[in-house]
This record gives sequence, C-alpha cells and structure tokens, in this order.
Amino acid sequence: MDIAVYGGSFNPPHIGHALVASWLHWTARADEVWLLPTYNHAFGKQMAPWSQRVLWCEALAESLGPAVRVCTIESELPTPSYSIDTLNALAKRHPEHRFRLVIGSDNLLVLDKWKAWDEIAASYAPIVVGRAGYPSPEGAVVFPEISSTRIRGMLAAGEDVSPWVPSVVLEQMADGVYS
Repeated sequence: MDIAVYGGSFNPPHIGHALVASWLHWTARADEVWLLPTYNHAFGKQMAPWSQRVLWCEALAESLGPAVRVCTIESELPTPSYSIDTLNALAKRHPEHRFRLVIGSDNLLVLDKWKAWDEIAASYAPIVVGRAGYPSPEGAVVFPEISSTRIRGMLAAGEDVSPWVPSVVLEQMADGVYS
C-alpha cells in the first residue's frame, strides 16, 4: 500500500490540512494518508501540548474517512524529530508499505536545513503541494494560504476562526489554549 506521510505541527489542524489530505486520497496519490503530528519540533517551534494536537488530528482524520489516520510514531523516537528518522522507522516497522513524504512548497525554500534531504528525496518520493504565496513546482496544485500561525493569533485575539478550522477540531479545542 502507498502511504502519504503528512507531517506537521498541526498547531492547530485547519481546513488547508483537510484539503491536502483529502486531495492526496481523492487523486490516488496514496492509498492512505497518515497525519503525523510533530512530537518535538526540530527547529524548536513552540506548540500546543502533544496530546492535544493528537486529539485534534484524530478528530480531523475521523471526519475525512477511513483513508486518513493519525500516526504517533514520533512520540516513540528520539528527539528532536527529524523527518528522515521518522520515515526510516516507519519503513522498518511497516515493510509492506511504500511511504511518500508530503511537503508544502514553502519548505522548498529551506531544504538545506533538513537532515538528509537527499536521502528523503531518493527513498520517499516527496509529494510537493503548492501553497499560495510561495513558489511551487510546475504542475503542483496550489492550496489556499491558511496558516496555523494566523489562526493562533486570531484565537488569542478572540476572533472567529470557524471558517478556517474544521468544526470537529474546534469542538475539541480547550478554551484559552492559545490565549
């Protein structure tokens, strides 16, 4: 089975994440999409608690159907979390699957900071999805510019984020998590 590994902080998961995960499945880029919340960000990014982000991802995955699930392997691996280590661990644990890494085109600008990007590219056939506001490879589908950073700012300001965050995620969000 072909598995699209869609990693991210999911801090919080939003409509953009849902669109990408669905598109990957709808267009047969993968048989399944595994949402993989970052356990401990390699670049030191501050995030909501791990258990909260996993809960949000599980709610999102359930709303998208059986082809989307949550993978928590990073909580079992040494920190900080590097994509190559996670992908290698998944390949070792699930030799019956073929894994592909999903990245947004915004990451193309910082691949020099990634550990073993050449190995990732050679072994895990990245799927690059376009993100509005960033250069994208020719032929890449460009998804709307929806940012978890912006959503956190809106929440902290008491603004309505319901157009940007799936209702199943909003229902799971604790009051004040980003205030």
